[in-house]
Amino acid sequence: MSRIGLMPIVIPSGVEIEIKGSHVQVNGPKGEMQHTFPADMEIKLDDGEVTVHRPSDEPNHRALHGMTRALINNMVVGVSSGFSKVLEVNGVGYRAGLEDKNLVLNVGYSHPVIVEPPEGIEFEVDERTRQITVKGYDKQVVGHVAADIRKVRPPEPYKGKGIKYLDERIRRKAGKAGKV
Repeated sequence: MSRIGLMPIVIPSGVEIEIKGSHVQVNGPKGEMQHTFPADMEIKLDDGEVTVHRPSDEPNHRALHGMTRALINNMVVGVSSGFSKVLEVNGVGYRAGLEDKNLVLNVGYSHPVIVEPPEGIEFEVDERTRQITVKGYDKQVVGHVAADIRKVRPPEPYKGKGIKYLDERIRRKAGKAGKV
C-alpha cells in the first residue's frame, strides 16, 4: 500500500476546498489553485479531511495514488502558508538586488541579468548575506523559478563561485597539480 496515498490531508482554518468529481479547487489567504486529476482516483472530503482512494492495485493506479495525494497536499499548504526557496550568491563582486519587483543579478557578465517574477511569485534579497528568497503559493513554480535563477551562473567546482541553493554542497576540485 502507498504510505503517502493513505494519509489524510487535514484542511487548516481559512482554507476552502471544493471537489467536483476529479477536479479540485483550493482557496486560501495566499491565493487560489485548481487542478484536474485522473478520473480513476476517488477524492473525498469528510470532516475537514481529504482522502484519496484508488480502485485497484494495478501499477498505474498505485503510481497515481501517492502523487494525487501529494499534489492536493501541496495545494493546501501553498494557499495556507506558501513555499520558499533560498539561493546564495557566492563570488567576489557578485551581488543581487531588487528593482521594483524584478531581481537584478550582477554575476560576472558584462551586463546585469534581470529576472521578472511570474504571477504569484515574489523575491526578497538580503544584501548583507547575499541571499535570494523566492516565495509563492505554487510549489512547482517556486522550484522552477529558483532553478532558472541558479542557471544564470551555476556554481563552479574550483572556487565555488556562482548561485547555489542554501543547503546545496559544492564538490570542490583541487585545480592544477603543479600549483601549490
